[in-house]
Formats: sequence, C-alpha cells, structure tokens
Amino acid sequence: MQQHIENDDKYLGLTVNSGVVQPPSVNPYFKPRRRAPLPTAGELVEGILKGDITLLSRAVTLVESVQPAHRALASEVIEKCLPYSGNSRRIGITGVPGAGKSTSIDVFGLHVLKDGGKLAVLAIDPSSERTRGSILGDKTRMEKLSMHPDAFIRPSPSAGSLGGVARKTRETIILCEAAGFNNIFVETVGVGQSETAVHSMVDFFLLIQLAGTGDELQGIKRGIMEMADGIVINKADGDNVGPAQLAQAQFRSALHLFPPTESGWMPEVLTYSGYYELGIPEVWEMIDRYFHFVKSNGYFELKRNRQSRYWMYETINERLRSDFYDNPEVAALLDVNERAVMTNTMTSFAAAQSALDLYFSQRGR
Repeated sequence: MQQHIENDDKYLGLTVNSGVVQPPSVNPYFKPRRRAPLPTAGELVEGILKGDITLLSRAVTLVESVQPAHRALASEVIEKCLPYSGNSRRIGITGVPGAGKSTSIDVFGLHVLKDGGKLAVLAIDPSSERTRGSILGDKTRMEKLSMHPDAFIRPSPSAGSLGGVARKTRETIILCEAAGFNNIFVETVGVGQSETAVHSMVDFFLLIQLAGTGDELQGIKRGIMEMADGIVINKADGDNVGPAQLAQAQFRSALHLFPPTESGWMPEVLTYSGYYELGIPEVWEMIDRYFHFVKSNGYFELKRNRQSRYWMYETINERLRSDFYDNPEVAALLDVNERAVMTNTMTSFAAAQSALDLYFSQRGR
C-alpha cells in the first residue's frame, strides 16, 4: 500500500489513512457467455415460413447489420423468402410529432386483429445526429398491441440515413409477409423526408393530423398531402370535436385544389379519437374501400410493380455508394482531400473529382 508523507514524525498529530484496496472492475465470477452461432440461410427461411418470431427477429437483425457477412446472409434469406411475400396490406402511417401515431397504431392494430390474421408494425425511430443512438421506445407506447400474440412490433433506428433504413424496412416487409403477417404498418419518424421513402413501399398512406394547434394551414401547404390516400384528424373528443370538424372541412376543401390522383381515388378526411377509441371502424372502412377501388381498376398491381422497379435502382445506388466509401484507397485519399478543402488549398469540386477518378481508374474505366 502507498505510504503517505503526511505520516512522517515531523507531522505530529496528522494521520492519513492509506484507504482500502479497490475491488477489481470486472466481476471475478463473471463467465462470458458464448454467442450462439448464426443460423444458416436455410434454417432462417424454414423458421420464418413457420412463423417463428425468434428467427424472424434474427433475420431482421441481419438485414439491419452493416457487416458484409451478415449482409450476404440476409440477401440470401430475402431471396428465398421473396416467393412467399406480397400477400399483405402495407399501410404507411405518418403525422406531426405528438399527433398520436403510436396510440393510433395501438387501437388500429387491435381493430384489425379482431378479424383474424397477423399484424407487423415496423417503426422507423429517429436517431441522434450527434450520438447516432435511438431510444426505440415505440413498443412501450403500444401497450395493448405489444402483448397480442399475433402482433410483431419492430422499431428500427434511422441512424441518420433515411435511404438506408428505408431499404432495410422494405426488406423487413418481405420477411414479415413470408412469416404470415397479412397486415403491415410502417410508422415514420414524422413529417419530413422519410415520408417519400415510406410512400414508395406501402399501398395506402395515412396522414394523421391535429386540430386547434395552428398547424392546419401549414399542413395544407406541405407536399405530404399530395401523397396521402387518407387524412384522419385525431383527438376529436370532448371540447375538441368542433375544431376537429372545422379542420376536417378545411382539409377537404384543400384536397380539391390538388390535381386528380393517378389511381382515381379521392382521398377522404375523417375524424377520430385514438385515446377514447372513437371512429376507429370508420377509418378502417375507408381503407377497405381504397383497397377495393385500386384492386378493381388495376392500380394496385401497377403501383407495386413501380415500387419494385424503384427499389431496384435504389439498391444499385446504395451498393455503389457503399463500394465507393468502403474502398481503403479512396478513403485515404478522401482524408487528404478533406484537409486540403478545409485549408482552402483545393476546391470541393476538384477534391471530389480526384476521388472519383481514383475509384473509376481502379475499375478500368
């Protein structure tokens, strides 16, 4: 133990204790658990087709992983599950923060499950721009649905890349459909860029609005209304029934200002209360009418085919982007060029061009 100079005889009357020996920072009885080996693609596909939630969750984790080995395994699983997908109703749900999306999904989901079937809720959770961390707490706000045996709730972090998380959500939809989920809800992070990505993977896009918040005009101006197949005004209960009905009239009038939709469907505006579970059947009847309408005129298949084509090009773009930034020589040159740009010794355009020239020269262009 360390001796203290204060205990010398010349410092009479002063005593300094040496203290106690600190325990080790690691529990000596701790035995690390061996991580279970990754299942094979065949095992994952077999479990997914049987509706095994554990193996489905592991497959989704592989889809979200950035490790090349995981990515290759996930691609194989998705390819084998693809023939068993496409048999669900894909519904995107968005709205301003505080509009009650999670509460609404809770009651919408329970209403859907009354008629049988299974429901998967894929929630895109916003990530911190500074730490890249996410709370992933959507499941805690869907108390009733999270306990239902036929519901699967999976929050995914946006991790600052809406395009990346959207691709992973698209692939997760395929896995969930192969597992027998015939209803898919995709909840977005809120009004913003994520809506365009989610709109490109769902059949019906539901916009949740609020009344009496001074946001009606702003909501009308946003381009998101052009993507909405249905608008529902939440919290239409108590003293807020009147303002909700007024907002309903305003949104209906605003929708007439937009050009006709390609599907021929005229978006409807309804009011409801997620907290008190009022007007829920009417909202779902609207969604039923939409699906009957677009399937009868052929737009349903047309839209899905276009979405598949869109995601083909998005996958190409993302693969090229990853291949570029994962290239070690390109990464080293980018570090050099970044310092040159920061010190004003090279323009941004010249720095980008030199990195691209190096990348293309490696591929014999």
